[in-house]
Amino acid sequence: MGFRFKRVYDNPAKADGWRVLVDRVWPRGLTKEKAQIDDWLKEIAPSASLRKWFGHDPGRWTEFKKRYAAELKTRREQVEQLAQQARKRTVTLLFGAKDIAHNNAVALKEFLQKIG
Repeated sequence: MGFRFKRVYDNPAKADGWRVLVDRVWPRGLTKEKAQIDDWLKEIAPSASLRKWFGHDPGRWTEFKKRYAAELKTRREQVEQLAQQARKRTVTLLFGAKDIAHNNAVALKEFLQKIG
């Protein structure tokens, strides 16, 4: 099993496995029924100040990942919950950002893969 990521606005698929929203803010214009999420771990999302600082600026991507990893190290319980789920089944990290290469779900997936 393992981790995948996709925009929460994309159509759900059976292959998604456990669908978990990892944004702090609910996606604009999306109902809970349409999102079809299994869990919403807003506590694992970047802090509001980090999210605002990053502003989805690719020039800040490397520093964002570093700062976000530091935040994640203080959220061991939520990180372990995701890791346990990925040992059992596919986990799809859902995000609302338009940039599919520079967002917190991508950074979170990289962090989770590094810690095993």
